[in-house]
Amino acid sequence: MMRQYELVELVQAYNPNANEALLNKAYVYGMRKHGSQFRASGDPYFAHPLEVAAILTELHLDDATIAVALLHDTIEDTDATRAEIDQLFGHEIGAIVDGLTKIDRLNLTSREEAQAENLRKLLLAISEDVRVLLVKLADRLHNMRTLDFVPEHKRKRIAQETMEIYAPLAGRMGMQDMRSELEDLSFKTLHPEHYAAISDRLAAYEEENRQVVDEIRMELAARFVEEGIIADVSTRLKAPFSIFRKMERKSIGLEQLSDIIGFRVVVDNVAKCYQTLGVVHTTWSVVPGRFKDYISTPKQNDYRSIHTTIVGPRRQRVELQIRTKEMHRIAELGIAAHALYKEGISGDMSRLEKESRAYGWLRSTIAHLTEGDNPEEFLEHTKLELFQDQVFCFTPRGRLIALPRGATSIDFAYAVHTDIGETCVGCKINGTVMPLNTQLRNGDEVEVVRDPAHTPPPNWENIAITGKARAAIRKSLRHAAQERANALGQQIFEAIMEREAITLDKKETDKLLAALHVNNMRGLHIALGDATVSGDELIKQIDVLRGSEKDKKRKPFDLRVGASADGWFSLAQGNGFKFRVPGGQNLPESVSLTFSSLDFSTPVQIAAEGVLPGDRLVGILTPDDILTVYPIVSEALLDYHEQEVLWVDVLWDLAEDDTSLYRAVIAVQSVNKPGILAQVTSAIAAAGANISNLVSRSAAVDFNEMLFELELTDITQLNDVTATLMRIVGVAKVVRASSAEADIIQNMSEQYQQLDSGE
Repeated sequence: MMRQYELVELVQAYNPNANEALLNKAYVYGMRKHGSQFRASGDPYFAHPLEVAAILTELHLDDATIAVALLHDTIEDTDATRAEIDQLFGHEIGAIVDGLTKIDRLNLTSREEAQAENLRKLLLAISEDVRVLLVKLADRLHNMRTLDFVPEHKRKRIAQETMEIYAPLAGRMGMQDMRSELEDLSFKTLHPEHYAAISDRLAAYEEENRQVVDEIRMELAARFVEEGIIADVSTRLKAPFSIFRKMERKSIGLEQLSDIIGFRVVVDNVAKCYQTLGVVHTTWSVVPGRFKDYISTPKQNDYRSIHTTIVGPRRQRVELQIRTKEMHRIAELGIAAHALYKEGISGDMSRLEKESRAYGWLRSTIAHLTEGDNPEEFLEHTKLELFQDQVFCFTPRGRLIALPRGATSIDFAYAVHTDIGETCVGCKINGTVMPLNTQLRNGDEVEVVRDPAHTPPPNWENIAITGKARAAIRKSLRHAAQERANALGQQIFEAIMEREAITLDKKETDKLLAALHVNNMRGLHIALGDATVSGDELIKQIDVLRGSEKDKKRKPFDLRVGASADGWFSLAQGNGFKFRVPGGQNLPESVSLTFSSLDFSTPVQIAAEGVLPGDRLVGILTPDDILTVYPIVSEALLDYHEQEVLWVDVLWDLAEDDTSLYRAVIAVQSVNKPGILAQVTSAIAAAGANISNLVSRSAAVDFNEMLFELELTDITQLNDVTATLMRIVGVAKVVRASSAEADIIQNMSEQYQQLDSGE
């Protein structure tokens, strides 16, 4: 175990002015607190904080960070308290140690929830002080180095967590050396046979090509000397997990990889980088498509370098990375390379964000991720947002936007600004109008078309993949649902008060709110609107508060009949519609039973073929107490003529400024010829409609039938789509799809969702 003076010497080697007293105090305090504790390996527990501190000295970090490394487990694993740490070492060190302390799992319901809440706390602490991240990564690295001493079932879990969270997080912060070691250690635990096979093959490959590599390095160096370029030429061997991932992604063997051994050229300044590139490209042939300039367009993690592949000496493919010494330092150490860590960064987050794009992006991302309420949802969004490969797109003004692979224009709009995402109604990709669910590619220029009155529809949550976009969409949908519930609940409350001739003063109102466990009248209205509080329960609580002796057999509160002069009423689950039961109470007994089950919480669903504002509607209440709304022309209604179900009149009940999109399915019959699908989809887009799903099938030898699930504003827009399609040469028929046809596209969509979720 490292001695006290040895640690101090390590720090003083790069920082002669180190606070020796602080380091000694932290060493003694940590050793005393961990006392007789031992690790699974049998070593004294304090050996772990010492090794974490040693790892951080390799990054040349400040005295406070080294002290935190020595103390980072004291609050979690000993009787030390945050107050004691603050008193002895100051609030700054106490805050970092507290940020590294896990939440007590006894307060949580599951391992997944504990993992999510601990990650949330860690990320919030990182957003306040990035040294929390550096200590945590060093802590995880030492734990992975000693993982063999942990029971096997724990090893797999820890390795998986490291692979999914901590290694990618190190990569996002540009700490490539640490990321590579974390990945390889995790890979070794999760797939030991693959790791052993690749490692053995790499060792053999390196030995076989040692002479060739030396010759290539010497020839490159000699060519640079001829041109007066002072350059350090070195080689690096690709890591086992990086090779495994590339083999998996491209479905190729190890022998087919051209970048197992790469060459790195380090020069003095940026101008020399491009001069070196010119020498390389004019001396050897360039492999097409294998050039990337990360100097002019740095990666999100601050990585800068020029990548190129040439057919070099001895006709070997040679991958080159050309960079300056400063770029190389940042490429190896990432965020830990910034001078701010040596000076101390407390209270100067704005300066750090300006110097490190990676940290500025991380803080912004954390702010959006931590808005959610559901721990599992937070964990899912974090993995999506932080730990996927990226594509780089541009705004029309040239602003670079980094997104995960598979991101759509909706993700792009939210990445630019939340308000732009909220009001996005369309997009142009490289000048061409494209559907919002189009996946973006590197280099795309995306122009967002906006409508200030627009709000995100529910299906966007299934299209967006970034945590920021999903969180914002869910927040918007929750807000819209609350507003609808508030409006409906207010109507219910006022109707109850009027029917019962009740007037509440402020004192009674406050008691009523407390009894129903809501904070204010808006909360009560929302609870009534979404049926978490019933009208009967409201009246009962008022009676209790007033000590009422009214008849307990009072008829249950019911707004279905007489809700308006002509009998129309609302349902909590049927926003956008109003309903009326034909015939009132004069119904056959069997149907009356169905009628009696209709209440405010009755689920309302839309028929598979969809309905649009402007359609005449009818509702069917089946014995399973679900009310389904159909267009009056639906063929599915024929099946209900002989069944004892309740037929309900339905009318649209939309606000004048409603801009929602509604689902409808159309069937298009066309001649089977090349390009017809492109013509049809372009015509639909030209009419302003969005295609959310498509199924094509052969209807005859020369004919196709295509089913399109569209998002439309109303029946008028559907008529525009139909008229536009009928003008296409080769389109024979365009009609609303039948229920059976609509079921086909719905079933296909559900199957794809199951495939995406891995079910």
